[in-house]
Amino acid sequence: MTRVAYVDPVGGLAGDMLLAALLDAGAPRHALDDVVAALGLRGVDVDVSHPVRDGLRAAHVEVRTGAGGGRTAEVMRAIMAGSGLTAIVRTHALEAFDRLTAAEAAVHGVDPREVVLHELGGDDTLVDICGAFSLLHALEIDRLVCGPIPLGRGIGEMDHGQIPFPAPATMALLAGVPVVGVDTPGELITPTGAAIVVTAADAWGELPAMVLRTTGTGAGTRAHADRPNIVRIMIGDSSDQPHKDTTVVLLQANVDDLVPELVPDVLDACTSAGAIDVWTVPIQMKKGRPGAMLSVLGRPEHERTLAETLLRHSSTLGVRVQRLERYELDRAIREVDIGGHAVRVKIGLLEGGVVNVAPEHDDCAAVAVATGRPVKQIWAEALAAATASQDLDDANAR
Repeated sequence: MTRVAYVDPVGGLAGDMLLAALLDAGAPRHALDDVVAALGLRGVDVDVSHPVRDGLRAAHVEVRTGAGGGRTAEVMRAIMAGSGLTAIVRTHALEAFDRLTAAEAAVHGVDPREVVLHELGGDDTLVDICGAFSLLHALEIDRLVCGPIPLGRGIGEMDHGQIPFPAPATMALLAGVPVVGVDTPGELITPTGAAIVVTAADAWGELPAMVLRTTGTGAGTRAHADRPNIVRIMIGDSSDQPHKDTTVVLLQANVDDLVPELVPDVLDACTSAGAIDVWTVPIQMKKGRPGAMLSVLGRPEHERTLAETLLRHSSTLGVRVQRLERYELDRAIREVDIGGHAVRVKIGLLEGGVVNVAPEHDDCAAVAVATGRPVKQIWAEALAAATASQDLDDANAR
């Protein structure tokens, strides 16, 4: 069985609202206190209450802290990186925080190392991000799906001055995410909430098929005139793998005037745009010119985005497209702990049986850099840890 969580952002999404919904859905209360202790935070209290909002009982989380904002992203990251959080929670939390930092750097036009988190530089941000992944882990969530994000409008007063809502950093984080405009004024989704859900979500859209087990409701502080200020999380079990359309699109372009040094940049841009795979093949073009065929494999829903990416980043004047069918293994991701660092392991399943096990190379390379050990040793240890653990038995059972 696959444990699935569905986030329904009825009135928007903030970090504390997501914490409240997860607690209301059955996550242990002590897990938040453990996060505060693991981060080494002093003077921080987490208060959990159960108000009634718009006739609905909900949970509400207030993180009371004496430390305000204004810390640099580097200082905040160092606290998380040096914390006593479990390797898996720490890895996911750092990923979300790095997304947040990159978004802030982009909108303010500064180097990520120079980012100062004015409103987001407090201990409450650390608790929101680390707490969310700790509670998701405690609930043993295998897959998270999020509904379309509602976006209101308005102007807010921040340390930088007046900014439009949604905040520019929020908009940067939500690139590629389904959103819907609503009449509700003000900030409905915060940068912290966006960073968490973008990192945690495996898919976006409608509620997936599941046997519903529990529902949690988290409430915000403000009252909206046209909708309850809540986020719901529905948790259930799915005995089937998510439906996967095995149709793919193959986009190709022949170029003979693209500077070779720029070819990897084109492929990287396509990968960021949602490509499943990218590659090049040397070819001979008209007039005997040496060239390259750029090939990009993707899902049909990403066809236009991938085509525009090829047109924008390469020198081609046109892109041809083919629709193909392919056989695919079911896939699962497990994480193993290698010396206090999380390494993801990809598992390929055929009719429920494990046929492929492969550590994620980028994770192995990152651990190698952090530990000063060869990548091949990290890769071998991750493979051995995954093979020796119950994870493969669990994958077979699923």
